[in-house]
Amino acid sequence: MRIPKSLKKGDTIGLVSASSPTPSEVLPRAIKAIEDLGFNVVVGETCKERHGYLAGKDDLRAQEINEMFRNPEIDGIFCIRGGYGAQRILPLLDLEMIKENPKVFAGYSDVTALHIVFNQLCHFVTFHSPMPSTEFIKDEMDDYTWNSFLTSVMDTERTDYFLENAPGNPVKVLVPGEATGELVGGNLTLVASSLGTPYEIDTKGKILFLEDIDEYERSVDRMLTQLKLAGKLDDAVGILLGAWTNCGPQNPDKPEQSLRLHTIFEEILVPTGKPILMDITCGHVLPTMTLPLGKKISFNTELRMIKVMG
Repeated sequence: MRIPKSLKKGDTIGLVSASSPTPSEVLPRAIKAIEDLGFNVVVGETCKERHGYLAGKDDLRAQEINEMFRNPEIDGIFCIRGGYGAQRILPLLDLEMIKENPKVFAGYSDVTALHIVFNQLCHFVTFHSPMPSTEFIKDEMDDYTWNSFLTSVMDTERTDYFLENAPGNPVKVLVPGEATGELVGGNLTLVASSLGTPYEIDTKGKILFLEDIDEYERSVDRMLTQLKLAGKLDDAVGILLGAWTNCGPQNPDKPEQSLRLHTIFEEILVPTGKPILMDITCGHVLPTMTLPLGKKISFNTELRMIKVMG
């Protein structure tokens, strides 16, 4: 697994949307947020385009990703937001070219589709991180989130450090044990949607991270069951569970018709016997940590520590 070159102040960031359109009033603020970090910005056309619920048609979004990787003047690529649509462009990506031009690639949520492909088929580390139009511009962006992000993308070769939760947010143990493996995963919806495609996630011998937002508990149940039936949970050596923002019962006034998320985890994940840590401060939440997808990590539930090894 190759590690992309660290970013430094003065480097040029390609700003793209592989998914949904960016509100026009938000774009200038997102650009300024990146410039305030000391980077130059090349704004992709997808940040300005709209094709219904997409940031331009599939060929435009794919072509822009390809060009950002091909262009030697672009040092890193930030996805401005998530939403929907990244999976649609996967067959249009020039994966051989991208493989030969690894760069810092950052984003999360719908961007999970691209993380899986770049990790597995292009063999380089990517970063599950906050994004310019959805977190960078928020008043509540905190020092923990900024430090985790900037350290990750500006010191990409760093090893032997710990991924620590934000202060006041304790990690919890669902299944005790220890695990070591490559870190993979991201948004549960996108991970489940990869199954049965040429871009299906490979969890064999790896540590699987999962998070999601705005899903009914029965939807979380269905997708975790799908991963279980596909053998993805058994293949993994360990599981990390992040934030489950607004993932609640479909009928909150009738609790007897729903199951708590924790109950779903106990019934679907615990029987795998895999070591599991939960309440990792990562996902659709602030504060949030940046994860180096593709790097080797280890975790110990007794110590509740997650170490990035290489």
